[in-house]
This record gives sequence, structure tokens and C-alpha cells, in this order.
Amino acid sequence: MNNLIIKNAHIITPQGTAARRGKEMTEMLHINRGTVEITEGIITYVGPNLPGNKSGYEILDVQGNVLLPGFIDSHTHLVFGGYRPEEFLWRINGDSYMSIMERGGGIFNTVRATREASFDELKNKAEWFIDAMSKMGVTTVEGKSGYGLDCDTELMQLKVMQAINSDPNHKVDIATTFMGAHALPHEYTDCRQTYIDFLIQHMLPLIKEQSLAQNCDVFCEQGVFTIEESYQLLSAAKAMGFGIKLHADEIVSLGGAQLAARLQALSADHLLHASDEGIRALAQSNVVATLLPLTAFTLREPYARGREMIDAGCAVALATDLNPGSCCSGSIPLLFALACIYMHLTVEEAITALTLNGAAALNMAHKTGSIEVGKWGDLVVLDTDTPAVLPYYTAMNSVKHTIKRGEILK
Repeated sequence: MNNLIIKNAHIITPQGTAARRGKEMTEMLHINRGTVEITEGIITYVGPNLPGNKSGYEILDVQGNVLLPGFIDSHTHLVFGGYRPEEFLWRINGDSYMSIMERGGGIFNTVRATREASFDELKNKAEWFIDAMSKMGVTTVEGKSGYGLDCDTELMQLKVMQAINSDPNHKVDIATTFMGAHALPHEYTDCRQTYIDFLIQHMLPLIKEQSLAQNCDVFCEQGVFTIEESYQLLSAAKAMGFGIKLHADEIVSLGGAQLAARLQALSADHLLHASDEGIRALAQSNVVATLLPLTAFTLREPYARGREMIDAGCAVALATDLNPGSCCSGSIPLLFALACIYMHLTVEEAITALTLNGAAALNMAHKTGSIEVGKWGDLVVLDTDTPAVLPYYTAMNSVKHTIKRGEILK
């Protein structure tokens, strides 16, 4: 772990060890000409500049530029085989996401490619994405399985992420999520309950025993997994000690948001078609509403009602949804622009959504997501003295340095 002192920084950060909700999302600690000290990877001082230098520390003088917490991308599918550019063209020519899935494309296309890929092929591709995202300020990312839908390939996806985390030179921490309930495998078409039983009785205990995932997710959607099936799987996962998450109300208003609140999930994600009742349920719970505007953009769908959710008192996070089908992008700059321009978040709300609230959506807000003593030294230096550049430099990267546990990444 590195020892690092960052001085002359315009420090801007939310604070706390839980998600900020509603109006709290605008509340920031501001320190002009401030210093952050990181000792063996952990923040040990945040405050005004101190006179003199300290031996044993690298010094980074950022000359008044903005210093933010490292960005937390709390929803991605970054381990997969193959690509699906032809489906992208089908969509922009009018085919719907579900119609492509019904004709054998979509998730099943990637399942075939992932089952055929080697461990090294999957790992090399994931590392390429992680390297690109680290240059845009990402210091922690969530990665889901779900492109195997069988025992061996699901385990291989999770082991790829475990291997990247175990590498002493890794640039980004991966929070792993098991998503065997991403689609119903063709071999289980006539026996849906058998597949649910397989996930609960075989996969979840195996993954728990090998410590391969912290969380469990399900695609709760019309034509995929029902409310009842999702409840059955997630309640079993929660009883085994997994954090639980849902793909909820993405394509139709099915009631996924309400189910997330009922189960006290870590997060309900997508929410493009969350109902008023669903938004109220999220606002009255501790569930983080994770919104994915890049996916709405690429699918040409209406954006989730981020402004209404915050005004209702929800805790909102932002994430990219990097995946090979509906959103082959991990662009943090475009994410900021879409959130502010089309979802009407303020810059401060968007920062909170992509830092502390993203950490809370992964049950990691006690470790990261804000610039506070005791948390990881995961930080982002912008190339300017104002955070307004995040949406203003539309889809252009404004990150000058990404710092991971006190190490300035190259």
C-alpha cells in the first residue's frame, strides 16, 4: 500500500457510511486548498493544508483542482464472451429488446459465446474494460455472472473476477454478484421450478462455500422471472447471507421496485417503468434505486424518473450497465451528462449517486464512496477547479488522476 499526501485540493465529498437520500444527496463537504493524507492505503487525514511535508509520503500537489471520491460503478456485466454488434443494428432499425431475445439473440447469444470462451479470454477482456474505466475515475466496480446459466460457466465467470481481485497489481476492486437468474436456459423451458431449485439448492451453497460472490441478482421481468420466482430465489439467497439485488421494472411495470422494498434488497436497478407506488415503496425503505441512463440511451427508451425519485426521498445511485447487448459502454463522462441533462439531477446529486450511494448499493459504504478518515484512499482528481465540468465536458473525460488506495494509477 502507498503513502500519499494530496495537497492544495478542492475537496468535494458526500459523507457517511450509508446512502444519502432525497435532499441529503446535495449535501457536500467542501474544503478549498485542502489536504488528504493516505497511509498504507487508508485515509488518515482530511482537512485544511498543513505546513511542511511529511517523510515517507509521496506528495501530489493538485494546484486547486477538484478532488472527489473514486467513482463506484455498481452495476455491470463485464465478464462475457463475444460481442453483439449486429443486434445493435437490429435495434436501431426498429427491433425491440424482447423480440431480439425471443428469436435467439440477446442474452442467449452471449451465453453461447461465453460457454465457448476460455478463462484467459474472459479475463483479458474484463481487464481491458477495467483499465479503460479506471482512466475515467472508477475505483470499484460491480461485476455479475449470468452468461453461463450452467454450473461450470457461472463459476468460471465468478472465478475470473476473483482472479482479477487477487492480482496485487489490480487497478479496480470488483464486487461480485451471482446472476444465474439472468434468463431461463432453453433446457429448462418446460421445468422452470427445477431451474429455480437448482440455483437455490446447488449453485448458491457452492458459491457461498467458495466465497465467489457477495451478492445475488435476478432479472425480474415479464417473460423472464416472475415476482414469485424472484421472491423465492432472493429470499433463499438472503437467508444464506448474500446481499440481494434486482433488475426491476426495466421493460414493464411489474412490481419489482415493491418487491425490492419488501425484501429490503441492497438495490433495485433500471426502474425505467417503476410505478408511483414503486417509487414510494423505495423512498420508505433502505433500498438504493440504481439508475442506468446509458441503457435507456442506447435502447432509445424513456429515462428512469431520477428527479421524481430524489424528490420523493429515494436514495439514487448511477451505474453504467456495461454489457455486450443493451449497453456496450462503460462511459462515465456520458453517464454524468445523461443523468444531469435528461434525468435532471444536479451535479452534486450525480456525484453522490456515483460515489457514496453506489457504494451503499454494494454494501460497501463503510469502506469507500466518500473522502473520510478510515476509508480506502480511492480518489479522483479532475483537471479543473469546478465539478461542473462533469456534465459540461459532454462525454469527454475530465479525470486527470485516478488514485486507488493511495496509488496514482497510470
